[in-house]
Amino acid sequence: MNLASHPQRNSIRLQLRQNQALRGMSAAQWSELEPLLAIGEHRKGDLLVRQGDEQMQQFFVLEGMVKRVVSNPHGREMILRFAAEGEMDTSYAAWRLRTPLPYSIVAVTQVRSAELPLALWAQFLERHLEMKLRFEYEVMRLMSEVMAHTITLHLLDAPGRLARFQRKHPELAGRIPKKELAAYLNLTPETLSRLKQKLP
Repeated sequence: MNLASHPQRNSIRLQLRQNQALRGMSAAQWSELEPLLAIGEHRKGDLLVRQGDEQMQQFFVLEGMVKRVVSNPHGREMILRFAAEGEMDTSYAAWRLRTPLPYSIVAVTQVRSAELPLALWAQFLERHLEMKLRFEYEVMRLMSEVMAHTITLHLLDAPGRLARFQRKHPELAGRIPKKELAAYLNLTPETLSRLKQKLP
């Protein structure tokens, strides 16, 4: 459903203005962007985009949480990052490189998002270069975050991985389902439970 025709459009507009990637936009920029946005309602487990897709989207999370996941042909999955309300996820780097999407974006909980095709978002950014610079910096920050997480899985032991997550993402620590958090930290749910019991 388009934002303009959504029955909760006023509260959604407030949520959008709190999104990290959209802060600092002018009234004119909002007027230009809002007609491009659709509001998506996704159930827990829904695929927002699928690994290997060439149709790409830009997502601004309004409510709930999504995860970025890669999987191999045998179905083994690795969670790269989580994004909750006020954050975004994107396939911008793949779109710019003209490669298929290297990961899926999946709803961890029930999710409401504002979304638009990557081609429309990129055209919007080209018309607003200061916005493009801020957004590309955010994309690079997210890629660095994913890289740091991947390195952490190799270099830190299980208690160290949990401690780093709780230090880096205190706002998410109590919200992610145990099974999802265990998968993100490359632990079994049982090991995660034992580690949490030992924490002060």
